[in-house]
Amino acid sequence: MTAQMLDLTIIIPNYNTKDLLRDCIASIYEHTKGISFEVICIDDHSPDGSADMVEKAFPDVILIRNKVNQLYVKNNNLGMRMSRARYACLLNSDTRLISNAFEALVQFMDTHGDIAACGPKLLNPDMTVQHCIRRFVKPATLVLQALNWHKLFPESKSMANLYATDFDYSKAQEVDSIGTTAYVIRRSTWEQAGMLDERFQLFVVDWAYNFMLKQKGYKVYYTPCAEIIHFGSQSVNQTARKSIRDLHNALILFSDTYDYFGSGHTTKCVVRLAVLVRYYLKLTEYLVGSDKRVIKGPGAPSKAGRDLSAL
Repeated sequence: MTAQMLDLTIIIPNYNTKDLLRDCIASIYEHTKGISFEVICIDDHSPDGSADMVEKAFPDVILIRNKVNQLYVKNNNLGMRMSRARYACLLNSDTRLISNAFEALVQFMDTHGDIAACGPKLLNPDMTVQHCIRRFVKPATLVLQALNWHKLFPESKSMANLYATDFDYSKAQEVDSIGTTAYVIRRSTWEQAGMLDERFQLFVVDWAYNFMLKQKGYKVYYTPCAEIIHFGSQSVNQTARKSIRDLHNALILFSDTYDYFGSGHTTKCVVRLAVLVRYYLKLTEYLVGSDKRVIKGPGAPSKAGRDLSAL
């Protein structure tokens, strides 16, 4: 690390979210004060003119134009490899700053040198808290989740444990897993523990990375010192049926790679069968239901989506 290092690299992968991306980047430059930072935008061969917009409207942004889709994980890892800062923030393009969040997050990490990564409070467009915390639960709980147990029994303790609906979002605390929507990583974390697992493409990435860090003894924290609006799943909802399939393939990969449900061959076969059943249940729910979102657990953005009147 040198004296010339910046405080923060903000890494924004983008696919086909031009308007949201414009608002996201504009909010960064509007609100970020008191730290040195750079913004790296990796456009994943978007057909909507996102890259041209960034080049024209934000000349200070370091713009990468992918000639073919590389997807979420590889794009974020590229940003970390390019980083010239002490910290990197993986930031979704469908987010918006409403205050000087990044100075607060850098100060939080500087104050807590034993923390490997952290995430802020996420807000839905209507300014309610978005549930971004998950716990590593027992396999039986995930089976119940697949059966929509959280909808049938909203007060279920097992679902509250998985979705952390009992979580106190008013205080900083160590967590099992926090989403990578706005995820600040210490340089020593990605240099020593590793970057995002490139065996994954988009789904289960946060779960896998946080699980790996926990297995290696690293601390991941939630902090309410900063608040960021997240509109939610704007890219994946564009190709919902494919996203549902990719999500379940990622669940199988996570089981095979990290032995979360067990390391035995029989166990892994049972998991594959269970995930296949879950896939068809979720696909049927998508085809016959009115709610076409891919991610819609407790605390997710409402079907109304991008409610600009709340901003």
